[in-house]
Amino acid sequence: QLRLVESGGGLVQAGGSLRLSCRFPTTILSTFNGMDMAWYRQAPGKERELVAARASGRDTNYAEDIKDRFTISKDNTKRTMYLQMNSLKPEDTAVYYCNTDYYGQTNWGRGIQVTVSS
Repeated sequence: QLRLVESGGGLVQAGGSLRLSCRFPTTILSTFNGMDMAWYRQAPGKERELVAARASGRDTNYAEDIKDRFTISKDNTKRTMYLQMNSLKPEDTAVYYCNTDYYGQTNWGRGIQVTVSS
């Protein structure tokens, strides 16, 4: 199992912005550039859902309700994936998780809370 560490969550007013980070372990430095990775979220009482995904070839995929507001990116030198979230809405309130498959095993971070107040 990879230890993925999320940071950057918190409380923000509607219309505000946050940037989430997900740091990958040093052990995968040589393969980070070629890895597919994603952000998911889970709101209270709801199932975990895909927010944004980034393939190794730079193809990205976004959930319909966050398109044009969120951007997934990564910094290979820092082994870190990001989720820039703009124009946040109360319905974006959830625990956000980073995710990657590594040698056939699915890995999750512990999750980080994002709360958007109206």
